[in-house]
Amino acid sequence: MSQHDHDLEHHRQPNNIGILAIQVYIPHRAVLLSDLETASNISPGKYTLGLGQHCMSFVSDNEDIHSISLTVVSQLLSTHNISPECIGRIDVATESSIDRSKSIKSVLMTLFHGLNHEIDGNDVTHACFGGYQALINSISWMESSFWNGKYALVVCSEIALYSDSAARATGGAGAI
Repeated sequence: MSQHDHDLEHHRQPNNIGILAIQVYIPHRAVLLSDLETASNISPGKYTLGLGQHCMSFVSDNEDIHSISLTVVSQLLSTHNISPECIGRIDVATESSIDRSKSIKSVLMTLFHGLNHEIDGNDVTHACFGGYQALINSISWMESSFWNGKYALVVCSEIALYSDSAARATGGAGAI
């Protein structure tokens, strides 16, 4: 019997909360920030030296916040051989959404269709703080009496586009 099966059978509180696996998805399209400095008539080095960034990724017209979130979760489950039945909670952090009518967590549930219908969780829609809050939500769930012995999954995904030239270099896209 695996440790996970033993925990499920006995519903005991976890004594070792940590990160089991991590997966990163960065869209394949990117712009060099040195090129953005030139195109924006910005002093050379302001983005590359000042911000310490060399490129900024962005999505193509066939990607959105849902697709990059689906991609990173699908890759995580397959790359790290995590069974969908082992997931008990999904907390998603973003400040991007298509039209705010459907949560990203709801879209991610399509990956579990027919395999696992009892997954708690929610979306946290907030800028930089959202990722931290999603992590704390999952940890709190695991420390609570609601924990069912399964893993929590935290997804942070973002597509940040800024038209203001002062903020433009801090944009980008990716999911973890």
